[in-house]
Amino acid sequence: MTIEQMLADWLPLAFVGLMGLSILIYVVLDGFDLGVGILSPLVNEGERDIMIGSIGPFWDANETWLVLAVGLLLVAFPAAHGTILTALYLPTLLLLIGLILRGVAFEFRAKAPSARKRTWDMTFFAGSAMSALAQGYMLGVYVIGLDQSLSGFAFGLLTGVCLAAAYAFIGATWLLAKTEGVLQLAAAQWARRLILPMALGMVAISIASPLASDEIFAKWFRLPEALYLAPIPLMAGGLFVLLFLLVRDMPFTGDRLRWAPFGITAAIFILGFVGLAYSFFPYIVPGQLTIWQAAASRDALLIILYGAVFVLPIILGYTVFAYRVFGGKATVLRYE
Repeated sequence: MTIEQMLADWLPLAFVGLMGLSILIYVVLDGFDLGVGILSPLVNEGERDIMIGSIGPFWDANETWLVLAVGLLLVAFPAAHGTILTALYLPTLLLLIGLILRGVAFEFRAKAPSARKRTWDMTFFAGSAMSALAQGYMLGVYVIGLDQSLSGFAFGLLTGVCLAAAYAFIGATWLLAKTEGVLQLAAAQWARRLILPMALGMVAISIASPLASDEIFAKWFRLPEALYLAPIPLMAGGLFVLLFLLVRDMPFTGDRLRWAPFGITAAIFILGFVGLAYSFFPYIVPGQLTIWQAAASRDALLIILYGAVFVLPIILGYTVFAYRVFGGKATVLRYE
């Protein structure tokens, strides 16, 4: 095999791996701050200030991973970008509107007079909920092959609600670790109420994926592959049980294990992502375009790779730096 052939085979895999990593990091990191926004109307103004303060140093950087993922899709897989975003144009528009509302409300609420602060708080909630629901709808429709029928619309709505619940849950686990006192107790209560909807959402997607495609069904249920893949759902189920037992009794004396629910939830998200990636590989547009069919030319991918190798460590570096610097308990976010 020539070097040109090796590059033609390897480069699309490298880029789909980078794009998958970006999406996964985004779902975990921006997932919790969207969740905090969804939960924000449930408390009084002082507690809401602390909740929003807990995500203040991170939320904008978290969205960088979404920009990176969409950018990689556009430049590395232009055919897939056109197909996916054409089919999901409306929810993509709603997602962008939601993110814009969040960004504007986040800044304006900190400077607004007291009489108008509540308006911006509700705008922040609306933007967070709209973004989460739009992402969930897009995930649901993608899982069933970009189905635009009534049944596809209904499944998209179901996954939208379930993903919003999952984001709210990981947001509650973030608050368990970052807050204390009454707000921490409230976060524990939210986590106990939201764990079931999150679990139902993952089960729904796990069932829908093989039913939507004979090829995916065969991947998961034929032997011996079914035996090799069994650890994924078994591990996810075990982590859900452990998570339920943890949040049932939290917070513990001395704030012990305060990061455990967040870490376990992130691990469940990773397992779900691995399962989806295995289900759809080698397709980037389910049942329509493979990674290699949708990829840009070899020379274009090689040039883009140089930029990605330069940019990715910078994004990772400042993300880690920010989380280390602001790693303590949350306080009210102030600009004075």
